[in-house]
Amino acid sequence: MIDPARLQQKCSTWNIALSPAQLAQLDRYAALLVEANQKINLTAITAPEAIEDRHFADSLLLAAQPEVAGRAVDVGSGAGFPGVVAKIYKPDLALTLLEPTGKRLDFLRSVCAELGLAGVEFVKERAEEAARKRWRAAFDVVFARAVAPLPALCEYCLPLAAPGGHFIAMKGPEAPAELAAAQNALRQLGAAHTATRAFTLPDGSARSLLVCKKISQTPTKYPRNGGVIAKKPL
Repeated sequence: MIDPARLQQKCSTWNIALSPAQLAQLDRYAALLVEANQKINLTAITAPEAIEDRHFADSLLLAAQPEVAGRAVDVGSGAGFPGVVAKIYKPDLALTLLEPTGKRLDFLRSVCAELGLAGVEFVKERAEEAARKRWRAAFDVVFARAVAPLPALCEYCLPLAAPGGHFIAMKGPEAPAELAAAQNALRQLGAAHTATRAFTLPDGSARSLLVCKKISQTPTKYPRNGGVIAKKPL
């Protein structure tokens, strides 16, 4: 399906090394994705090299960050990017995949079973609902890709992070403007931006990882319900 040697070469640019077993898992993942995508709306990206660039290399950049360790949650996991790829790259990661759509969650379950990924929790919840339950302040690292603009995304994600933990938002060229707009949300939710790590994906597109540290507990009035978050971001 994908070209493992080509993917390895691309990732070596960032000193990301993949074992033959990991490359085989990613190859199988790509095949399962394309097969399932004929029945479920998972991705518009189905060409092998595009999967390598926009899904795998992109997710591996996130996975390789030192903050991605311990107990992690992928918010709005969709087809499993970046969460499932992070688990392949770091098998010791205690991963929770948070996805409200049942068919997508079923796909994630089947992929993880097929790839032999143990220690993955599957949660059919919206992030703002999960943060009012046992997952509040439960994670060392929270990450999300293509879920919402950053001010709203902060309110979805930061209540899930434990104080001392991190939230990493995967963004494109609009990252600086989103970060500027999210300063109030970060303060209100008990976090601070600590780093922006900018990369160029193999296809030439821009990727920024916005790293935020959870400094204190999020006030109990947050998160609000999803409709309010979207209409009136902090």
